[in-house]
Amino acid sequence: MTSNTTTLARSRGRPREFDIDAALDKAIVIFTEKGYYGTSISDLSAALELTAGSIYKAFEDKRSVFIAALERYIALRTERLQQALKPAKTGRERVRALLALYAASSYEAEGRRGCFIVSSAVELSISDPEIAERVARSLDVHEKRLTLFIRQGQEDGSIPVHVEAATTARLLLCVLQGMRVIGKTGRSKKDMNNLIGSALKVLD
Repeated sequence: MTSNTTTLARSRGRPREFDIDAALDKAIVIFTEKGYYGTSISDLSAALELTAGSIYKAFEDKRSVFIAALERYIALRTERLQQALKPAKTGRERVRALLALYAASSYEAEGRRGCFIVSSAVELSISDPEIAERVARSLDVHEKRLTLFIRQGQEDGSIPVHVEAATTARLLLCVLQGMRVIGKTGRSKKDMNNLIGSALKVLD
């Protein structure tokens, strides 16, 4: 993914440049670990290695940083998923690849950190309709993707035709998000990978 560069005004008129994508990657970590309300501008300043003034010039306020970080997180996860799907040849293999990606994100350090959407965006969506809509849209994309994979599997013969695509896709979405939740409690790689085979049984 191509990085963006933002130029800010330093004291005495000297410009300061920073990689905005790298800054947002750091913001994702701090928001995921502490939540939106638990993250202060001071926390962001320390994590991004920018002054509070620089943050305000680039993003206006904490909420703007959060929205930009959320969009960056979704883009990175989508890119990672596309890479994971490349070897998959059937609809069933695509569902397995998606389950494997979430399992890989749900143990050890990354698992304990959790999912940005689960940890932070859901928290903010309670009081912010715009964030709620963004979160709902992201989850809807996942659900529709799963529905598509199941129907592709039915067409290529890897998934039985009696499987109800839309309902099963929603069930698998709950499994995927649940992986990220229980991963925060400190699960092993084996724990999470064992879920893949069990989850695939809903496609039998």
